[in-house]
Amino acid sequence: MEASGTQMIIGLVLGIALLIFFVLKTKIHAFVALLIAASITGIVGGMNPTDVVGAITGGFGSTLGSIGIIIGLGVMMGRILEVSGAAEKLAYTLVKKLGKKKEEWAMAVAGYIVAIPIFVDSAFVILQPLVKALSRKTGKSVVGLGVALAVGLAATHHAVPPTPGPLGVAGIFGADVGLMVIAGLIFSIPIIIVGVLYAKWIGKKINQVPEENGDGFVRLDEAQVYKEFLDAVDEREKNLPSFAKSILPIIIPILLIFLNTTLGALDSSGVISINETVLSYITFFGNPIISVSIGLIVAIYTLANHLRQSEALDRMEEGIQTAGIILLVTGAGGALGNVLRVSGTGDFIAEQIATWSIPAILVPFLIATLVRLVQGSGTVAMITAASISAPIIATLDVNLVLAAQAAALGAMIFSYFNDSLFWVVNRMLGIKNVKEQILVWSVPTTIAWAVSLVMLVLADFVIGMF
Repeated sequence: MEASGTQMIIGLVLGIALLIFFVLKTKIHAFVALLIAASITGIVGGMNPTDVVGAITGGFGSTLGSIGIIIGLGVMMGRILEVSGAAEKLAYTLVKKLGKKKEEWAMAVAGYIVAIPIFVDSAFVILQPLVKALSRKTGKSVVGLGVALAVGLAATHHAVPPTPGPLGVAGIFGADVGLMVIAGLIFSIPIIIVGVLYAKWIGKKINQVPEENGDGFVRLDEAQVYKEFLDAVDEREKNLPSFAKSILPIIIPILLIFLNTTLGALDSSGVISINETVLSYITFFGNPIISVSIGLIVAIYTLANHLRQSEALDRMEEGIQTAGIILLVTGAGGALGNVLRVSGTGDFIAEQIATWSIPAILVPFLIATLVRLVQGSGTVAMITAASISAPIIATLDVNLVLAAQAAALGAMIFSYFNDSLFWVVNRMLGIKNVKEQILVWSVPTTIAWAVSLVMLVLADFVIGMF
């Protein structure tokens, strides 16, 4: 007997309610909570229990089959960039090149680049000493510089694979990873521009500078000598890899993916004609698995060549350990999405949404927003939103890359007490007052969320015209 639409919705609501309850109030991990939510959604929604198990294992396997390898490669490369000092080198170089009075822009651009392969929390910890040194030597507020860096990091952390969150979302939606990278890099730019403007404002409001000796902070108005900072940077850079070596492992995969996506699209549209054999090699090297593998190999032999074999392997395995739980959560999210597909719940909700007057692109965006506000984790919010909305979006006329970006960027809203990055940013910038903590990180993430909303609606409108 086929389940009614009402029964399907009750199953979904009950499953999500239990998911949120388990994450917030119990010791049950998000991975297990997602599996329970998938089971309850399917059974209450009218599926045969045996079919529910099949849908869960099928969804888990197909999701990780598309993106699990890339996540593993990406975190290994990120760990090499981290321990070699390459991330630090990128930041130092950008500060020196952009020059005085543009330090916030330099930090934001550094964050934009560094967060592509490195987890956002780790990246902020790595670059935070640079923020403090820059503040101490220029007199600029450590808060303004820190917020600019954090916004740059958060933008690409949410939008650009091979960061696990957006990569997992792309896998659940079945979106092209190459186009996801390009779209994420583009969407991150307006977020950073607005974020830097806010960082400059908050820096003037909380003009806090680290003490010359010690871990404390003082609030000053007068700038110190910029040349002292440049001298300190020159000394530190003697122990770091070159800029070219530092950026090469990041640039190579992006270029290969970009070439594959662009040339493939031009060939298929008839704008240019590429030899079939040549095109097959372009497709091979531009596949995210191959391109990120090449980036990792480049990182190993340009940045980790001073490490012993065992040490290099240990560093990469540390990266894999941090990725393990994200792989499980992403796979469990795919399991929930597959249950919604197999049960017919996704189709039923899609039929209802098709009658609404809101753009369909807002469905994954708003789900991610609500889940983020309730439970705090951006990655869990992205994966949950993608899992619920992918079966819905599949039946509507929505670009899958934009839908995936909507699920990823919708999770940026109002980072607060239940988000680890909220505490990392505020503690490392010496902010203890609750009102100031919200101004320092909750407000800029909400501004980034609002900018993302406008960009997604505009992009959806433009693509819908063609």
